[in-house]
Amino acid sequence: MSGKPRAADGEGAPAADDRSVAARLFAVIDAFGGPAAGPSLTLTAIARRAGLPLSTTHRLVAEWVRWGGLDRQEDGRYRLGMRLWELGVQTPTAHNLRTIALPYLEDLYEATREHVHLAVLDGHDALYLEKLSGHRAVHVISRVGGRLPLHTTGVGLVLLAFAAPETIDEYLASPLQRFLPGTVTSPEQLRRRLAAVRSGGLAHMREEMTVGSSSIAAPIRDRAGRVVAAVSIVTRTTPRADAAHEHAVRQAARGVSLALGYRRAD
Repeated sequence: MSGKPRAADGEGAPAADDRSVAARLFAVIDAFGGPAAGPSLTLTAIARRAGLPLSTTHRLVAEWVRWGGLDRQEDGRYRLGMRLWELGVQTPTAHNLRTIALPYLEDLYEATREHVHLAVLDGHDALYLEKLSGHRAVHVISRVGGRLPLHTTGVGLVLLAFAAPETIDEYLASPLQRFLPGTVTSPEQLRRRLAAVRSGGLAHMREEMTVGSSSIAAPIRDRAGRVVAAVSIVTRTTPRADAAHEHAVRQAARGVSLALGYRRAD
């Protein structure tokens, strides 16, 4: 979304917008990305986040609704439509990974009764492919198909730790948003955390995105040994991490990795 012209408010628009019609159409959908978007948006919020005049936004949103990419709720707000989801889950990487991982994610949920996440690296975000939740689990803001910053989530920290060195350097050179007092935004401190994740094979996050919640995450590897995803549980914050939870997350990550063809050298 960088470099995109922004409107001063929902009613106004930049004096010049040289984006193509297709780029403006996709800007409407991009407005729903990021942790600040929430599951639904008003027309004014979409216009503001897309950097478009309200009249243009109204026309483009209507096109998305007709196609099935957006749904208009009874309160007049809009949310992503099922047609986008149906297409998204058919992509080979997402579909195959979710299908293979699901039995292990279900086992992890049965063992912990906590939120279970499966995520992959997409740009500078953790993209959530699957989420299993219990009625009594702690409140979280993650959602399937949603994105969260890498430095504020357990899965994100794992994905960043095993990313290419140039990806790590680029991410740490960008502004790192602080969501809570405990959010780590120091590049030097984050580098030490990433090294610890690579060494220990687990990431721990404690109240860095959502008050009262902590997470434990582990890497998932493919046949070539590359980290292609991360699995985590999100729990209520306690003084110390539960060793049984750590073991369960490791086992789930190992199970998915083996199912993907990974064989660790002795």
